[in-house]
Amino acid sequence: MIRQELPHDLALTEKAMFGGWAWLLNGNLLLGARSDGMLARLGKGNDAWALALPDVAPMISRGRSMDGWVRAGPSAYAEDAVRTRLIEAALEFVRGLPPKE
Repeated sequence: MIRQELPHDLALTEKAMFGGWAWLLNGNLLLGARSDGMLARLGKGNDAWALALPDVAPMISRGRSMDGWVRAGPSAYAEDAVRTRLIEAALEFVRGLPPKE
């Protein structure tokens, strides 16, 4: 689903990662997806709207909440409008980051 929703004119890289797939923009992690949902990088302070949605939660890594990253569970990921909004917000944030070498 994500692959079809991403613009084709960007310098995107797709990799197997986190037990699923990850998409990077100019070397910066943008999104991740597995069978149980999607990870979106929204940036610190940009995630409150997403966390207010049903089945969207902070990303937890090694027992710690990762500010600016959200995890959309299966029902949120299945909702076209929610998934699209998360993808667009992640693109907006990551486009502003300097490219990684």
